[in-house]
Amino acid sequence: MPPSSNDTQPAIQPAIQPAIQPAASKAKNDHHDPKHRYVWLVTGPAGCGKSTVAKHLSTALKVPYIEGDEFHPPANIEKMRNGVALTDSDRWDWLVHLREEALRQLEAGENGVVLTCSALKRKYRDVMRAAPNSLPGLQLCFIYLHAPEEVLSKRVATRKGHYMAANMVHGQFDILEPPTMDEKDVISIDVTGSVEEIKKEVLSKVFEKMSETE
Repeated sequence: MPPSSNDTQPAIQPAIQPAIQPAASKAKNDHHDPKHRYVWLVTGPAGCGKSTVAKHLSTALKVPYIEGDEFHPPANIEKMRNGVALTDSDRWDWLVHLREEALRQLEAGENGVVLTCSALKRKYRDVMRAAPNSLPGLQLCFIYLHAPEEVLSKRVATRKGHYMAANMVHGQFDILEPPTMDEKDVISIDVTGSVEEIKKEVLSKVFEKMSETE
């Protein structure tokens, strides 16, 4: 776990107010009337479909969706646009900012939030794992989306309107630490299949996870 002193550093604010998509409805989820509040972190390298999965999950669970990329400070975005890998130092304040935003929404009354965050290393995931310390009863779960590097590189190369350079996928795989068996709060999803298959599997496993904690 990173030194706790970093946790007190002020988060770097983005140049513009990040867009946070509200829940589609305040109505309870059709499948669950949750006793716990949840943070669902959709993770994985660039091109794995984090935003697509997160938006689907947000709609299905009727909870807000936080797009992690929109919280990067301008310096980070410029680096990624130019194909320069982010360092641990670049990511630290960003991770803390995302964690605090998720907690803010939960403390405001939401039953859960869906958050996208690459969380490439275990120590990055550990930053997010500190969230339940601030909110007793909070359940936190990572949804790790994975596929071979060549598959994700092709997807990023054809993506339009995003600042992530295609060669960044290789850099992310260089530092990637896939979740290990002892990380019990992780759902792993192979995303080489169709979008509809992936959405269906994610939702099924999320509902299964919720049933384990209710």
